[in-house]
Amino acid sequence: MGTASGTAAAGMVVVGAGECGTRAAFELREAGWPGPITLVGAENVLPYERPPLSKSVLTGSEGACRPTPLCDARALQDAGIEFIAGVEVTGIDRDRHQAVLADGRRITYQRLLLATGARARRLPPAGADVGGVRYLRSHADALVLRDRLRPGARIGVIGAGFIGLELAAAAAARGCAVTVIEAAPRPLSRAVPAAIATTVADRHRQAGVDLRCGAAVERLTRRNGTLSLELGGGEVLECDTVVAGVGAVPETESAEKAGLAVDNGIRVDARLTTSDPDIFAAGDCCSFPHPLYGGRRIRLEAWRNAQDQGRAAARNMLGDDQPFAAVPWFWSDQFDLTLQIAGLPDTAAQEVVRHRPDGVTVRFGIGTDGRLLSAAAVGTGNAVARDIRLAELLIARRATPDPAALSDPATALKALLRQAPS
Repeated sequence: MGTASGTAAAGMVVVGAGECGTRAAFELREAGWPGPITLVGAENVLPYERPPLSKSVLTGSEGACRPTPLCDARALQDAGIEFIAGVEVTGIDRDRHQAVLADGRRITYQRLLLATGARARRLPPAGADVGGVRYLRSHADALVLRDRLRPGARIGVIGAGFIGLELAAAAAARGCAVTVIEAAPRPLSRAVPAAIATTVADRHRQAGVDLRCGAAVERLTRRNGTLSLELGGGEVLECDTVVAGVGAVPETESAEKAGLAVDNGIRVDARLTTSDPDIFAAGDCCSFPHPLYGGRRIRLEAWRNAQDQGRAAARNMLGDDQPFAAVPWFWSDQFDLTLQIAGLPDTAAQEVVRHRPDGVTVRFGIGTDGRLLSAAAVGTGNAVARDIRLAELLIARRATPDPAALSDPATALKALLRQAPS
């Protein structure tokens, strides 16, 4: 862990030491950048993986609740990456090409990457002023929750998106009495086909989770350590712990203060360049046009996207001119189920269903032009991974497979890939 002061020589500066920023810092060196690289992280720890926070950190052994490092101090040192931990970047002086740190230091850059991620969305005012509501974004958050997931504890989860349901699954696995409140008519409504979401919801209910959709929390109160959720119909649920999983908000404050364009995240072009040609943005914090979906501007909160965009941004910071076109990919583990999605299901005009002999159903999304745009499946263990990976390759190649072949489990997706444009 570095303790450096402001870097005198202008180099590459990466703001944010999560998956995206850390991958970018190493990619800069691996791609041949010979000068200074500075990685700045707000948390006072080495970079770590976030997917385990809502899974193994909550449910695993004492050893499993340690952070899963992305790298150690020796790797940073060997790569010549100066790591500044525990300090936020509070400003960008674009005229002087300097990142301004909260402790007053200034780091001069040739190129700057904003990989600032996203923060947990807070409950609206009716609940925000009640102490004791928990959120999950950092390893410290996960440790607090882990301590509260004791057998018999009454856990209320607000929101049935990925984080809310993963939390619910972890709490149920630890013997808690779990109630999930979701305002939408179904869980996972943002990016998951309805039939897949139904399978996931059924598994939660089978495990004893009280999953209530189309329900609104009208009021949240706290008395003598107990939190009470008052629902729209007047019912009151008493909880020992309430966790809000109501989405994430991109961290754009420093970009906005610097006058960079913001549009559902820091606005970047296809090369991940912001409205300043020497400043890039990548990962959860940025919105970008996706060439596979007609240039539709999207923002992805996904582990794979953070990795891919970090590496792509690093290359473009060094002068490459490669548009970012990786297929969106999402993944979640809940109980014994693994859910995987490639592409954007909401762009499809037609759904084609493949029922596999092993009981897994893969749902393909087809566009009006016949292109494969998405694939989604849920199954036990890693049963869905191979089909989703092949579908991802088909989507990347803009393939137009015969729907009848897609629906026929006797037709190997690998054979369809051989027929697709290279």
